[in-house]
Amino acid sequence: MQYPIRFYPDIAHTMHSQLPIPDWDEAYALSEGREVIEPRPMAETAIFRHYAPYMNGFVTYSEGVNDDVNKFIWSALGWSSKYDPMDVLREYARYFVGDGDGPLNADSFAQGIAALERNWSGPLLVNGGVAVTGQQFLAMQRAATPAQKVNWRFQEALYRAYTDAYERERLIAETAQQQRALEILSDAARLGSIAAMELAENAMATDTGAVEVQSTLRDSIENLAGDLFRSIGIQLSVAKYHASAVDRGASLDTVDISLNDRVWLENEFGKVRAMPSEADRLHALDDIANWKNPGPGGFYDDLGNPSAEPHLVRGPGYPDDPALFESAEDGIADRTPDQGWRSSSISYAGALYDHPLEMRYAGLDASAHYSLRVEYAGEDYTTPMRLMANDRYEIHGPRLRRSNPEIVEFPVPFKATREGTLDLKWTRPQGLGGGGRGLQVAEVWLIREK
Repeated sequence: MQYPIRFYPDIAHTMHSQLPIPDWDEAYALSEGREVIEPRPMAETAIFRHYAPYMNGFVTYSEGVNDDVNKFIWSALGWSSKYDPMDVLREYARYFVGDGDGPLNADSFAQGIAALERNWSGPLLVNGGVAVTGQQFLAMQRAATPAQKVNWRFQEALYRAYTDAYERERLIAETAQQQRALEILSDAARLGSIAAMELAENAMATDTGAVEVQSTLRDSIENLAGDLFRSIGIQLSVAKYHASAVDRGASLDTVDISLNDRVWLENEFGKVRAMPSEADRLHALDDIANWKNPGPGGFYDDLGNPSAEPHLVRGPGYPDDPALFESAEDGIADRTPDQGWRSSSISYAGALYDHPLEMRYAGLDASAHYSLRVEYAGEDYTTPMRLMANDRYEIHGPRLRRSNPEIVEFPVPFKATREGTLDLKWTRPQGLGGGGRGLQVAEVWLIREK
């Protein structure tokens, strides 16, 4: 290389960042936030080795103690890129927590840190390992010496383990609540619109999870936040511990954020109750119950939800493209369900700089006509987006989002689907530069016309 590059990697942020968490569950993104305690030993090792051929040394970008483990991973790899990250973790644990024969020793703590990274892998709803990690840390906490219990590095790991477990318990319960409410709304024609809404509201307010487990975990999280403030000064709350803002690591302030669409549903019910006729109310409730249903022969993608975007063209992704310059990224808007947004509107798929955002469909009915419904939503700033089909047919020209969120519908040219496939490509103006963001789409329905 003509010019040596000193790398400046962001090791501190989970999202809206240089090196975001790949496929991070929306529940974590909402409740734990951008500057949460985030040991990522395996990911940081992969990122280091990906960029090593292009850099002449590095200076890591840190936000403080939340990325403590990541600093040590980078420092060790800077000494020798062949370092095994588990060996680094064991040295880290041995030096800071100590070693012994009990449940809390260098290997158990190192394995626990590695497990925290795995907690963030895949859909949280089905990640049973999160509860196991919490149990392992509970055993370590019970066996800890007085000195170990006030060790802030151990306290940080406990806080993350218990928070992860708490969010999964809440997600399971709140998902079940919403599923029951939607089942009730699907039966509104029999129940009557007013009765159906009342029953649905009751379902959303009824605890359906392990309340005792949630309460115990919540108490532990609260206590550890205070312990960490006293031991290291970490500010996990604005009101209690003087964090500068909720999004600056104050995860205690978002730990109880809604993980379902209760507030949105309540707002919609207010509109439905004001409708003059039963027929109108039933029609509106049917739309709510079938929000994601594209109809017979149709397709729906909740973009930004890694488990519900089958038609998204993801690109190389992590670890081959950790900064996602040539890949689709999953993100969330600067909104929450408690502000009345649907979770499917908060999550989005996006692309950076001049890279397009693409979707691909196969197996379409070549004799059918299709229409496209798109929800444009995301962060508050946006850029003009153009949508093309098969690189030949313009669905719409460059346009700014007119509201956030905004739902629009367009016919798909018959010529674009007559071979049974469809490629969609969103682009922003080439060479626009800036932060590279703004190309964001939340939901897409491809609807087969009757």
